[in-house]
Amino acid sequence: MSPEVTFLASGTAGPALLFLHGIGGGAEAFRHQLDHFGDRFRAFAWNMPGYGGSPPLAPLTFRGLAGALAAFLDRHGIDEVHLVGHSIGGMIAQEFAAGFPGRVASMTLVATSPAFGRLDGDFQKRFLAERLGPLDAGRSLADLAPEIVASLVGEDPDPEGVALAVACMRRVPETAYRAAMACLVTFDRRDALASYRMPVLVVAGGRDRNAPPEMMRRMAQRIPTAVFVEIAGAGHLLPLERPRAFERVLDSFLADHS
Repeated sequence: MSPEVTFLASGTAGPALLFLHGIGGGAEAFRHQLDHFGDRFRAFAWNMPGYGGSPPLAPLTFRGLAGALAAFLDRHGIDEVHLVGHSIGGMIAQEFAAGFPGRVASMTLVATSPAFGRLDGDFQKRFLAERLGPLDAGRSLADLAPEIVASLVGEDPDPEGVALAVACMRRVPETAYRAAMACLVTFDRRDALASYRMPVLVVAGGRDRNAPPEMMRRMAQRIPTAVFVEIAGAGHLLPLERPRAFERVLDSFLADHS
């Protein structure tokens, strides 16, 4: 049997709720949400392949990640799940929902997009050069983490959440970070937006420059079942920098659909 994806969990009863982290994160990034939802859900946060001791995928593709997610659910006896995906985790959720729609009870897309960049590839090349350049120059993620996190948060972020974001990024293996960045720029699931029939919550940070609220609002408008919520002043790391506001929005949505 292949090595299993690692995870954190809270709660033993209720519907299954799974959190999917971003490129600079890990299961630990959802510590606050696991504590909050564990009394009503079987709440999980996975470490995507290559992170937190989870075996890597080579090559790392969205189809492969969706397959890894299906295998994770199978191992835990979960037929249907409420998915919450942040950033690249939201892209994995979209890929999974497109391929396994009957297994998704609801989908929450946080600070993410339905596609990355332009089809000509020049934007992707510039993006990778900018994001990976400091690593190519010899700096480490442990060294870069504080300044990267500072560039991602919005107004008045929760200090504990910021510290947790930095700690999570410092633990990301450089090989996993590079592989996730290369995978990120290949994503395009715009064709699937109109096909989603499960309840969908789209959550944007008002100060997010990576997934701007205007873009996320347009994405939500193309999903027949979507509800759009903008959290004013928040940046890209919503679950970490505004955990209580994020949980109130998710609480309300899940109360209606679980």
